[in-house]
Amino acid sequence: MRKWLLVGIVSMFTMVVNAQVGTWKAYMAYHDVTEIEQAGNIIFVLASNNLYAYNTNDESIQTYDKMNFLNDCEISHIAWSQQAEHLIIVYQNNNIDLIDRNNNVTNLPDYYFKSMTIDKTVNSITIDGIYAYLNTAFGIVKVNVKDAEISDTYNLGFNIDYSYIENGSIFAASSTNGIYEGKLSDNLLDKSNWTRTGSYKKQDKKTDQELQQLVSKLNPGGPKYNYFHSLKIHNGKLYTTGGYTSGGLNAGRPGCIQVLDQNEEWTIFEDDLQTKTGTVYVNLNGIDIDPLDNRHTIAYGRTGVYEFYDGIFQKHWSYDNSPLQYAIAVSNHENLYKAYVETLGARFDNEGNFWCLNSLAPSQSILCYTKDGEWKSFHHTELMAIEQGKNRSFGSMERPIFDQKGNMWFVNNYWIQPAFCKYDTKTDDLTVYTKFINQDETKLEFYYLRCITEDKEGNLWLGTSIGPVYLSREDVDEDPSTVRFQQVKVPRNDGTNLADYLLSNVDIQCIAIDGGNRKWFGTSDNGVYLISSDNIQQLKHFTTNNSNLLSNNIESITINDETGEVFIGTNKGLCSYVSDATTPVEEMQKDEVWAYPNPVQPGYNGPITITGLAYNSWIKITTSNGTLVNEGRSNGGSYTWYGRDQNNRPVASGVYMVQVATEEGSKGVVCKIAIVR
Repeated sequence: MRKWLLVGIVSMFTMVVNAQVGTWKAYMAYHDVTEIEQAGNIIFVLASNNLYAYNTNDESIQTYDKMNFLNDCEISHIAWSQQAEHLIIVYQNNNIDLIDRNNNVTNLPDYYFKSMTIDKTVNSITIDGIYAYLNTAFGIVKVNVKDAEISDTYNLGFNIDYSYIENGSIFAASSTNGIYEGKLSDNLLDKSNWTRTGSYKKQDKKTDQELQQLVSKLNPGGPKYNYFHSLKIHNGKLYTTGGYTSGGLNAGRPGCIQVLDQNEEWTIFEDDLQTKTGTVYVNLNGIDIDPLDNRHTIAYGRTGVYEFYDGIFQKHWSYDNSPLQYAIAVSNHENLYKAYVETLGARFDNEGNFWCLNSLAPSQSILCYTKDGEWKSFHHTELMAIEQGKNRSFGSMERPIFDQKGNMWFVNNYWIQPAFCKYDTKTDDLTVYTKFINQDETKLEFYYLRCITEDKEGNLWLGTSIGPVYLSREDVDEDPSTVRFQQVKVPRNDGTNLADYLLSNVDIQCIAIDGGNRKWFGTSDNGVYLISSDNIQQLKHFTTNNSNLLSNNIESITINDETGEVFIGTNKGLCSYVSDATTPVEEMQKDEVWAYPNPVQPGYNGPITITGLAYNSWIKITTSNGTLVNEGRSNGGSYTWYGRDQNNRPVASGVYMVQVATEEGSKGVVCKIAIVR
């Protein structure tokens, strides 16, 4: 029988500043200015494909994103129509927003939804009165900004770089076809009414130097780049890197480390490193923090290993000053040696030793940079594979983790030999898993094994290109040639007694486990799934269509277990969602169990979060005279109530008792929630 012990009271009028469960937030870059539009005292600035506005009267800055005003993300161009008193915003996907000085936004999605076999890219915008002419890859689209509608589409059959209005005519300038004139009084839908009048001339844009100088001094905040392939929470800070993109010497994402602190301020690590290292600084796959010194961090990626102290660059480790080796694929191109020292996965152990994985190398695989500053090689031939006639280490060894037993696990996210490995850093024992058969004796065939994550119960979850599978805690030490992987079967509940595999054929790119042992799956093109702790129930599925998610292409997920904030790195930037799960406490204390918002003000119908709970606690919410209105189990260290009774009706004004018992019923805590209707 469960015991209910009332051992303390937290003031029902305690005001706690916390983001509400279900809240979305974007963390966008506003660094590289590309376009500036002045609308009286408001200056609109397009920077890093995002928008902000500066008010010259009160010197305030307003940032815009999908969570605040806008309907999309990744802006290509902006232009201000003085007569229509609206800013036209064109996104890279050809969606269009119109916004006035008071931040009222009208979405104009017609061009976005228009099905066309030709390229729809908008190259620039020309404003004439209430009209905006979108200069595209096939012609010109005329938009009536005042009436928020597309007026005409002039399909000229070739790319238009820019256009201008002069003497009753519109001139379309094409770098490939020259300049064409169309009289505005003619039917310009008829291509024959356009006449070539001369050769192409580069547009002579007039630059307002004073305006540019003003904008250069503004600081709208945010990160420097919108690249977030890797995310890591440490001591309340979010450490991020941009990640790996394939390509030649000059290709790739800038090698920038960006850190978000608890005050939502960004710190950018020293990143002008090419002159110091002699090679491009691109494609950092991740970063880790020294457990012996939080100021000491090491990043790693396509071009080797980088040490920092307090964000200041200290040392670049490459093939010429460490046992790391350059990729065998560039063995005949000396100028590429330092550009391809593929160290795509690395992690500190608890003793301060830095373990890293050297991919595509001729005779290296696992290395350690010890806490004493020495490099040691722990190469294993089992991590070598023949590719295109060459023997080299696995192509993409990455995403290492240390499990509860201290073993290091990592994946080979490479189509030629998908695999994952267990490595004991104490004994140098290595186990390689390359054979994948599920519990039904079905061979699992996939091209990519993206990631590996341990849940609260010790099960190891794998993100593959055909969905999630896991290795149960009981099977972790089994023979890899005979072990069976689990594909969760979700009952259809349609009377057929049939079931489907969980997220079958969904490309899982990243996995995070929250305080309630629920699984957050990030996908390549299908958004984010939240699956219950028993792995059966789909609790949420966030996409760009039903949420403020920036993109359906998810590169990384991590969770601040203290606050429940789920950070989601997408190919269009970083956003977050405040979940209803936090890390449970080992022992509940009366001063650490509280609810927010509290008191609940009139008109509020959102979630009321109770936090500071033990794992799997049982919660009862009653009226002051003991009538039960709600009950259930916590998600990790939190419980969410929407101010409704067991019949889903809003409760009346009053003070409600929250009684909490541990799973064993050995201790209880009570707090109060005041609701004002």
